[in-house]
Amino acid sequence: MTQENKEGKTVQEETAAQEPETAKASEKDASKELKKEMKKEEKELKKEKDRIEDLEKQVKELSDKVAKEKDDYIRLMAEFDNFRRRTSQEKLDLVSVASEDTIKGLLPILDDCERAIAALKDSTDSTAAKEGTELIYNKLTVYLKGKGLSPIEAKGQVFDTDVHEAVAQMPVQEDDKKGKVFDVVQTGYTLNGKVIRFAKVVVGI
Repeated sequence: MTQENKEGKTVQEETAAQEPETAKASEKDASKELKKEMKKEEKELKKEKDRIEDLEKQVKELSDKVAKEKDDYIRLMAEFDNFRRRTSQEKLDLVSVASEDTIKGLLPILDDCERAIAALKDSTDSTAAKEGTELIYNKLTVYLKGKGLSPIEAKGQVFDTDVHEAVAQMPVQEDDKKGKVFDVVQTGYTLNGKVIRFAKVVVGI
């Protein structure tokens, strides 16, 4: 074997011997690089997880805030509806009271008209005076009826403390008249179903 062959063989053997070491070094470097990349990915994943958790927290806070504001809105609307109903009822009550007071003030005029008509029937005055008084009375009663005023039925009715006020008692012969209104001293009235003046009556006993 020549010197050249010996030297060539030696170089090949050395190269062959170095190849496994080079491969191991490459694998080691690759492993380090992979671990480095994995750590980097883990950090990125952790950051993303933290970001998601933070967003979820913000979403929950916003949801709670929206729910609270919704409850406040519903409560406010309920209070407003109650206020509106209350003020509407107060207005109706005010109008009703004012109307009641006005009509109460007109009742004595009705009484005077009734007395005048009764007196004129027994007098010798002209029929024109009677008719004029009756006309005024009729117009007034029609107007007040349109406002909800109604006379209380009394004469011949069973005495009722809800609408009648006994001012006197009268002995009667007939049993079917006992406990009933024998005469009306003053007419009573209701306004829209509410008694505003009791009928003053004489009751048979």
